[in-house]
Amino acid sequence: MKASQPLDRREFFKVSALAGGGFALSYYLSPVAALAQSAAVDNTARVFVPNAFIRIYPDGTVKLMAKTPDSGQGVKTALPMIIAEEMDVAIDKVIIEQADFDPIYGGQAAGGSRTIPSSYEPMRRAGAVARAMLITAAAQHWGVPADELSTENGAVLHPPTSRAITYGELALKAALLPVPDAASVKLKDPSEFKIIGSRIGGVDNPSLVTGQPLFGIDMKLPGMLHAVYERCPTFGGNPVSANLDRVKALPGVRDAFIVARAAGLQPGVAILADTTWAAFSARRQLQVVWDEGDPSAQSSTVYDATAATLGRQPGKVVRNDGDVDAAFAGAKAVVEAAYSYPYISHATLEPQNCTAWFKGDQLEIWSPTQNPGGQLDQIVALAGLPKERIKIHVTRSGGGFGRRLINDYAVEVAAIAKQAKVPVKLTWSREDDMRHDFYRPCGWHFLKGSVDAQGKLSAWKNHFITVGFKGTETPASSAGLSPDEMPARFLANYRLEQSIQSTSVPTGPLRAPGSNALAFVFQSFIDELAHAAGRDPLEFRLELLGDDRLVPGTGNRGAPYSSARMKAVLRKVGEISGWGIKHPKGRGLGIAFHFSHSGYVAQVADVSVAPDGTLKVHQVWCAVDVGPIINRSGAENQVQGSVGDGLSAAWLQEITVERGRVVQSNFADYPLLRINDMPKVEIAFIESKNPPTGLGEPPYPVTPPAICNAIFAATGKRIRTLPITKTDLRWA
Repeated sequence: MKASQPLDRREFFKVSALAGGGFALSYYLSPVAALAQSAAVDNTARVFVPNAFIRIYPDGTVKLMAKTPDSGQGVKTALPMIIAEEMDVAIDKVIIEQADFDPIYGGQAAGGSRTIPSSYEPMRRAGAVARAMLITAAAQHWGVPADELSTENGAVLHPPTSRAITYGELALKAALLPVPDAASVKLKDPSEFKIIGSRIGGVDNPSLVTGQPLFGIDMKLPGMLHAVYERCPTFGGNPVSANLDRVKALPGVRDAFIVARAAGLQPGVAILADTTWAAFSARRQLQVVWDEGDPSAQSSTVYDATAATLGRQPGKVVRNDGDVDAAFAGAKAVVEAAYSYPYISHATLEPQNCTAWFKGDQLEIWSPTQNPGGQLDQIVALAGLPKERIKIHVTRSGGGFGRRLINDYAVEVAAIAKQAKVPVKLTWSREDDMRHDFYRPCGWHFLKGSVDAQGKLSAWKNHFITVGFKGTETPASSAGLSPDEMPARFLANYRLEQSIQSTSVPTGPLRAPGSNALAFVFQSFIDELAHAAGRDPLEFRLELLGDDRLVPGTGNRGAPYSSARMKAVLRKVGEISGWGIKHPKGRGLGIAFHFSHSGYVAQVADVSVAPDGTLKVHQVWCAVDVGPIINRSGAENQVQGSVGDGLSAAWLQEITVERGRVVQSNFADYPLLRINDMPKVEIAFIESKNPPTGLGEPPYPVTPPAICNAIFAATGKRIRTLPITKTDLRWA
């Protein structure tokens, strides 16, 4: 790739105005900024900037900006691919740069598998606007009609005369043209795509495999100090005093001080040192007196016992369709089961970190964040500065999974740097990360279901016990259950009850929030009911989905559900897995499906369980419909990673609490899946003509129930409590 040419912020806005800025203005700026379209021509302009995402230099260099943070989901590659497709420029010839946070780019948060669906058409139109302007410039240059011209590989072609001119040669001329209305430019027909749908390696791959600095934790600045931050071991505690004088006297330590509680900031003790090693070493000698409150009621054993008590009582009715009790009374078979799952941690391989530098009345942040806009909002009040004086540079993240949507680590370093008056990099230890996370909520489901004389699912009742935070009656973050969740909307007799128990454990979104736990429960219980009816689990699910239709959603979280698309992925996964093949005792296939984050996914897992209880997951087949695929390589990686992540969580992971403290601290007691346990993953994409949706989350929730249903097929043993390691897998 070519070296980029310098373009400072003032020049960027100057040439944006020169180019007219219409696209960027219409999508991202206030109407007042449209006055920039009348700016005079500046002959010093050395670059064509049709909008915020594209820069073309006279030497032919093309730079594309990736607006959304990349934490491994591949958007730094996928978004520029979309632009390059409509521009007709070879993706391997462009420079791709991670955009810092700036309102000119529009929304920049990465979460909820929303980047592709929210950016697909705007990125296409960004590329199409540039292409239209380059064609107009070439038409004027040659004095020919624009409709005689075409584009290919970064050049405008005039087929009647076999002439060609590169985008670089047209850059300065194109920069003088008015920007067309983005809504009016012609987009390619998908049949013409050459880049979208192909396999493109991640733009950062060469740096990743050679260990080049990319991540927030790699950040270095002149005169930078290194910080650690000690928090109360119990949730919500406060520091009373600390041996600060002793710590300040240690080698390499520059300062140590107590940080008071503030909005978005948990109180603690900061240590500043010349190196990370010195800071971490000093921390081992830090002694803090904490006001821990009363943590005695905060423990996993108490949560489980409370849930069991609540489960024996009626809950608040959230949805009540038909007559569940009558259906149970007339059923051929009734099944009751209790399912549960624990808190789990994000466990990102790069612990939380952030660098901050107060420069008088300005603040710069270098942050591995998924949500730079939210980070800015949190820092403003603490910094005491207006937004325009705070600059957030977005670095690559070593894993996100929703953890970096929460910006506590950035608020901490801003508070420390404000006092230090020099650049400061805060680095969390693995233990910090594990014990001060915003966890995937635990939950308990007391289920009752029935099948009728024809072997059809006839009624479903779920008493869901969830966790509320600090005594509230609102479920903690990501702990709620939509009243539309499957099998609601597909069953005449359905009742959902809910009870909430208060905990002090902070919770937050973790990959496929909500769905990552709920799919395990519902797809496992559907499997139980299929077997109770003596039915094939695949056919039972297809029958449950019913006729091809779009089932409307209700409420804030409800989403329309296409039964046709889900049945298509179920049939496809049955086909590619050889569903129906009989296996000897000890080996079996399990099937599951789930609609998550607008994606339709079905999986079949092939597992074996040895007589000593050893579990082996041999292969997982995935059928996926998320509309058109942007980067086939990235899409495959996302599905494979989801399977590994889902298996790791279901098999191995659990966060437990004792006396208000998280017990687990590192990968020794919170293990991740090892490479030798990763199954083979076969993927079939059904590329429907629906708009593209995200892929970072939809495959994840399906893996745990597919694995657990396969364990039942192999052994007759039902897994109703996660992680699987808590369950005796010996023969039933």
